[in-house]
Amino acid sequence: MRVFRIILPVASIEEAAGFYAALLAQPGQRVSPGRHYFDLGQLILACYDPAADGDGGPVRPLPEPVYFAVHGLDDFHARAQGAGAVMEGGVETRAWGEHSFYCRDPFGNPLCFVEAGTEFTG
Repeated sequence: MRVFRIILPVASIEEAAGFYAALLAQPGQRVSPGRHYFDLGQLILACYDPAADGDGGPVRPLPEPVYFAVHGLDDFHARAQGAGAVMEGGVETRAWGEHSFYCRDPFGNPLCFVEAGTEFTG
Protein backbone atom coordinates (compact mmCIF):
# COMPACT_ATOMS: atom_id res chain seq x y z
CA MET A 1 0.00 0.00 0.00
CA ARG A 2 1.16 3.56 -0.66
CA VAL A 3 -0.19 7.08 -0.73
CA PHE A 4 -0.20 8.24 -4.36
CA ARG A 5 -1.97 11.63 -4.31
CA ILE A 6 -2.29 14.52 -1.87
CA ILE A 7 -4.85 17.20 -2.64
CA LEU A 8 -4.19 20.82 -1.69
CA PRO A 9 -7.31 22.99 -1.72
CA VAL A 10 -6.74 26.30 -3.50
CA ALA A 11 -8.94 29.29 -4.35
CA SER A 12 -7.26 30.00 -7.72
CA ILE A 13 -5.92 27.21 -9.89
CA GLU A 14 -3.92 29.67 -11.99
CA GLU A 15 -2.22 31.20 -8.95
CA ALA A 16 -1.61 27.75 -7.46
CA ALA A 17 -0.09 26.42 -10.69
CA GLY A 18 2.27 29.39 -10.83
CA PHE A 19 3.23 29.20 -7.15
CA TYR A 20 3.93 25.47 -7.11
CA ALA A 21 5.70 25.55 -10.50
CA ALA A 22 8.13 28.12 -9.07
CA LEU A 23 8.48 26.31 -5.75
CA LEU A 24 8.95 22.83 -7.20
CA ALA A 25 10.92 23.95 -10.28
CA GLN A 26 8.61 22.10 -12.67
CA PRO A 27 5.56 23.15 -14.68
CA GLY A 28 3.23 20.38 -13.58
CA GLN A 29 0.23 19.42 -15.70
CA ARG A 30 -3.34 20.72 -15.87
CA VAL A 31 -5.63 17.68 -15.74
CA SER A 32 -9.00 19.47 -15.52
CA PRO A 33 -10.17 23.10 -15.29
CA GLY A 34 -9.62 23.02 -11.52
CA ARG A 35 -6.84 20.48 -11.03
CA HIS A 36 -3.13 20.87 -11.62
CA TYR A 37 -0.84 17.92 -10.83
CA PHE A 38 2.84 17.92 -9.89
CA ASP A 39 4.72 14.61 -10.16
CA LEU A 40 6.90 14.09 -7.09
CA GLY A 41 8.08 10.56 -7.84
CA GLN A 42 5.73 8.11 -6.16
CA LEU A 43 3.31 10.88 -5.16
CA ILE A 44 1.21 13.37 -7.08
CA LEU A 45 0.71 16.77 -5.45
CA ALA A 46 -2.68 17.91 -6.73
CA CYS A 47 -3.80 21.51 -6.50
CA TYR A 48 -7.60 21.55 -6.54
CA ASP A 49 -9.83 24.59 -7.10
CA PRO A 50 -13.40 23.33 -6.58
CA ALA A 51 -15.01 26.40 -8.16
CA ALA A 52 -12.94 26.06 -11.34
CA ASP A 53 -13.99 22.39 -11.55
CA GLY A 54 -17.65 23.33 -11.05
CA ASP A 55 -17.86 21.73 -7.61
CA GLY A 56 -18.39 24.91 -5.55
CA GLY A 57 -18.15 24.88 -1.80
CA PRO A 58 -15.78 26.67 0.54
CA VAL A 59 -12.03 26.35 0.18
CA ARG A 60 -10.35 25.71 3.52
CA PRO A 61 -6.61 25.13 3.96
CA LEU A 62 -5.33 21.84 5.28
CA PRO A 63 -5.14 21.76 9.09
CA GLU A 64 -1.67 20.16 9.30
CA PRO A 65 1.50 20.49 7.21
CA VAL A 66 2.40 18.41 4.22
CA TYR A 67 6.04 17.31 4.65
CA PHE A 68 8.48 17.12 1.74
CA ALA A 69 11.92 15.47 1.96
CA VAL A 70 14.19 17.38 -0.43
CA HIS A 71 17.81 17.65 -1.48
CA GLY A 72 19.10 21.22 -1.43
CA LEU A 73 16.98 22.65 1.38
CA ASP A 74 18.47 26.13 1.03
CA ASP A 75 17.43 26.23 -2.64
CA PHE A 76 13.87 25.29 -1.68
CA HIS A 77 13.88 27.96 1.02
CA ALA A 78 14.93 30.60 -1.52
CA ARG A 79 12.33 29.41 -4.05
CA ALA A 80 9.60 29.44 -1.39
CA GLN A 81 10.43 33.03 -0.52
CA GLY A 82 10.62 34.02 -4.18
CA ALA A 83 7.31 32.33 -5.01
CA GLY A 84 5.51 34.27 -2.28
CA ALA A 85 5.18 31.69 0.47
CA VAL A 86 4.38 32.99 3.93
CA MET A 87 7.52 31.97 5.78
CA GLU A 88 7.27 30.73 9.36
CA GLY A 89 10.82 31.20 10.58
CA GLY A 90 13.97 30.14 8.82
CA VAL A 91 15.88 26.95 8.18
CA GLU A 92 16.53 25.28 11.51
CA THR A 93 17.67 21.97 12.96
CA ARG A 94 14.79 20.77 15.12
CA ALA A 95 15.17 19.10 18.51
CA TRP A 96 14.21 15.80 16.83
CA GLY A 97 17.05 16.19 14.32
CA GLU A 98 15.26 17.36 11.19
CA HIS A 99 16.88 20.20 9.26
CA SER A 100 13.82 22.02 7.91
CA PHE A 101 11.66 25.10 7.40
CA TYR A 102 7.94 25.75 7.58
CA CYS A 103 5.83 28.00 5.38
CA ARG A 104 2.31 28.43 4.01
CA ASP A 105 1.23 28.60 0.41
CA PRO A 106 -0.85 31.63 -0.75
CA PHE A 107 -4.01 29.72 0.25
CA GLY A 108 -2.94 29.02 3.83
CA ASN A 109 -1.90 25.38 3.37
CA PRO A 110 0.94 24.59 5.79
CA LEU A 111 4.06 23.04 4.26
CA CYS A 112 7.33 21.77 5.69
CA PHE A 113 10.50 21.07 3.73
CA VAL A 114 13.03 18.72 5.34
CA GLU A 115 16.55 18.04 4.14
CA ALA A 116 16.56 14.45 2.84
CA GLY A 117 18.43 12.17 5.22
CA THR A 118 17.36 14.09 8.33
CA GLU A 119 13.69 12.95 8.36
CA PHE A 120 12.44 11.85 11.77
CA THR A 121 10.23 8.79 11.34
CA GLY A 122 9.76 7.83 14.97
